[in-house]
Formats: sequence, C-alpha cells, structure tokens
Amino acid sequence: MMMMTMEGMMDKAMLDDIIRRLLEGKGGKQVQLSEGEIRQLCVNARQIFLSQPTLLEIKAPIRICGDIHGQYQDLLRLFEYGGYPPSANYLFLGDYVDRGRQSLETICLLLAYKIRHPDKIYLMRGNHEDAKINRIYGFYDECKRRFNVRLWKIFTDCFNCFPVAALIDEKILCMHGGLSPELEHLGQIKEIQRPTEIPDSGLLCDLLWSDPDARVGALLSVDESLVCSFEILKPVLPASTSKLILKKPPKAGKI
Repeated sequence: MMMMTMEGMMDKAMLDDIIRRLLEGKGGKQVQLSEGEIRQLCVNARQIFLSQPTLLEIKAPIRICGDIHGQYQDLLRLFEYGGYPPSANYLFLGDYVDRGRQSLETICLLLAYKIRHPDKIYLMRGNHEDAKINRIYGFYDECKRRFNVRLWKIFTDCFNCFPVAALIDEKILCMHGGLSPELEHLGQIKEIQRPTEIPDSGLLCDLLWSDPDARVGALLSVDESLVCSFEILKPVLPASTSKLILKKPPKAGKI
C-alpha cells in the first residue's frame, strides 16, 4: 500500500523505518525524525482521516485508550502490554499532546501507525487537538523548540480533520467529552464537516468538552472510565442498541 500526497509518497519501507526508530525511543530519549518526515506523516494521515467518517463505525474486539498527553513512555508500555498494531486493534479517545515532555514522539508514532494500518488503529479528536489549547499547554512550545512554528501549524491542519466520535458494534458510543443537549440523533455527528476548528459552543464543542453531571439523569460510573446514562441516551440511540457511552475519565479542575 502506497500513500500519494502533495508531499510525496510514503511507502511501507519508509513508514516501517519511522516506526522502528520511534519504538527505539525508550528511556525518555528524543527520537530524531526530520521535519520532512513529520510533515509527510501529517499530510498523509490527514487524507486518511478525511477518507473515513466523522462518526467512526467500528467492530469489536478493540482496545480503547484514554489521554496520553505526551507521556511517550506510557504509550510504548501500552503497546508492549496490549500488542502492537496490526496484531491488536486500538481506538484512542484523544488528547495526545500537551503536558508531557514528548508530545512529538507520541503523535508521530500514532500517525505512522494510522497510515500503515488505517483499519487497525483509530484516533479520535480530544480537546487538546485544538490550536487554542495546545498553543498554551505545551505542544506549541515543543514544536517551536525542536523545529519551528510552521510545523505546529501543519499539525493543526491535521488535527482539524480528526473524527470526533465512534460507535462500536452499534452499541457503544465513544467520544472524548460527552453528550450534548443539541444531539438528537447520530446523523448530526456524521454531518459535521471537516476540516474544522473547535467552536466555543455547540455540538462539536460538547462532544469534546462536556462531562457528565450526576445531578442530571441516571448516571452510572465505573472506575471513572465507563459512563452510562440511559435517561440521556434514549433520544440519541434506539432502545434496542443503546448500551454504553464511553468517554475519557473526567479530571476535575483540569483541561
């Protein structure tokens, strides 16, 4: 499988070499990718994201992972324990960058795997895949320090194309944030046009930002990672298919 883009072609050998170098970055050492290689990852991945729907429809079994936030060593351990693509399928719920020291390695490895195995690994958008947020919380500074602001803008163009929700086996609805009072049917998510920035309000903002409130509706929380609310969910999914809403764990007082 070869990927043709305006930046050039990424073949299997090139992707495998990038993945190999990234996987060697254990112990906290920086992985040296060139600006051109990273730019190609962003542009190729962007095209794949746009070729797949805004609401992903995925089959189980699949491993579902929450925030990474630049903790690259945690990501490597996750693959070590859970299996490396394509031997295992993954859905990531967003927030790959900011806070941690190695956001570039984190997002580059995930993009490389996405290009190499587009139907084995899925990357959803979190609220930190937004220029307004990662301009403040570390990713902008990391790009500027290690490369330049131009590369950060290329990442922004890629982030603006990420899918924003996933439905697993027509039963488990996944998003980074939570439900929206504007969400009446799942077709509304499919209609969200990309590329897009994250607005300050509305459906897309809620999918990436909202957290459940135990004072509203019937809420069941299991280990702060599975959130089920049948009272809220009924208007969104048919009763025969509505089972779970899965989102990233809430973090009180943090973005």
